[in-house]
Amino acid sequence: MEELRSWAGEGANTSPFALPQGLAGRLAISVMRWSNPQREVLDVLGVRDGERVLEVGYGPGRLIRLLARHTGASAIHGVDPSETARDAAIKANRAAVKEGRVVLGLGTAERTGLPDASFDRVVSVNNVAIWPDLDAGLRELRRVVRPGGTVLIAWHGGTAPSRITARLQLTEEQLTRIEDALRRLFSDVARRRLKDLEVFLATR
Repeated sequence: MEELRSWAGEGANTSPFALPQGLAGRLAISVMRWSNPQREVLDVLGVRDGERVLEVGYGPGRLIRLLARHTGASAIHGVDPSETARDAAIKANRAAVKEGRVVLGLGTAERTGLPDASFDRVVSVNNVAIWPDLDAGLRELRRVVRPGGTVLIAWHGGTAPSRITARLQLTEEQLTRIEDALRRLFSDVARRRLKDLEVFLATR
């Protein structure tokens, strides 16, 4: 597996959840599919009719599917570094991809490959802690969201995390680092605790 290094950890991250590939990656995608319900994220993101939405690190495409089925977003794009995840997410959203409302490609938080100020909402769930460079990732998300638009960053935690995800929580120092980095780039930043997620909402 390709070696990844995270701003939040020490050494290489060889987990198939970080960059799903091969059989182990397909199994990781299956676990992510049932362990990340995403409904609370959808509610907090608050997509309005006609808005353009980008998900960074869409994994199996569960949030993409919720966005396509339960919002009036005019366009839903996603970038993920894993070809295995892309294939699974396209399969899970076949109809919306076929009609062109959903576009799923390869990319990272640091390099989305998308135009400036092209989205009203940008969302990243359970992947910020595996970015190689936190500041570079946040600068890129600020670049692609329009002025007045919203960036939502979420990571495992919250008021009632599961036994599995409780072990993945970031320290308060690491969470503060995310918040401080957001405040340097965005005009307004708020932190919320959902049932199983720590969430940051930032307005450009």
